[in-house]
Amino acid sequence: MAWKRRRVPRRGRVWLLVVLAALPIAAAAVVAVAFPSVAATTCPGCYGLERLAPDVYAESGLPPDRRRQVVSTVEEAERRVRDFYGGRQASPRILACLSGRCYRRIGGGGERGVAVLNRAVMLSPEGVDPVIASHEMSHVELHARLDSGGAEVPQWFDEGLAVLVAGDPRYLAPETAADRCLVSTDAALPVTLDAWLRAAGADRRTYAKAACRVSRWVTANGGPHAVLDLVRRLNAGETFGAATKM
Repeated sequence: MAWKRRRVPRRGRVWLLVVLAALPIAAAAVVAVAFPSVAATTCPGCYGLERLAPDVYAESGLPPDRRRQVVSTVEEAERRVRDFYGGRQASPRILACLSGRCYRRIGGGGERGVAVLNRAVMLSPEGVDPVIASHEMSHVELHARLDSGGAEVPQWFDEGLAVLVAGDPRYLAPETAADRCLVSTDAALPVTLDAWLRAAGADRRTYAKAACRVSRWVTANGGPHAVLDLVRRLNAGETFGAATKM
């Protein structure tokens, strides 16, 4: 099942990052009710999560094998992001739930994983998996490297890149394949988040189409360092179209 990202409108993000600390208790409680995912990533312990490793939290009371599962999932996801980008600049806080009740409590929905404010990642019981975790962490990493936070990057490229970083076998052939595309298209792909969610909800092949286009572009431009060059050019003021020749 495809997953989606959750975002707060850009103009409200900075406010939400500090509001729980800055507002009186009553007002902060209102924010916690309206934006539980923001509140949970700000105060994991307030939502019944315990720290397993630096910036890694999971619901309390897990048996040792499930705790190890969470930690190993995050470690492998970090490795995939680090290997692709040649390092990591972002260190998102990870909130992992092994039960649906926990995930609903922290504001999760039907998705497997979600990036919150480009600062944290929430994983559902089905999302405690290196593919899902690295997909969401790729979003955070890309946006951390962009001065604009990713505003100028089309949603299809962001999502296709995340599939590539994660090596998601649902949407890409193995790395050993001459062409990793499972589904290709010459049609326009969704540029905005809302358009992406509609398209992906209607056709799960949308992820494969985006991943195909990004994979072919990365390969044609010499590999993952093409993404780093893209980031540099975008930060220098070039448009996405000019920087990618797409």
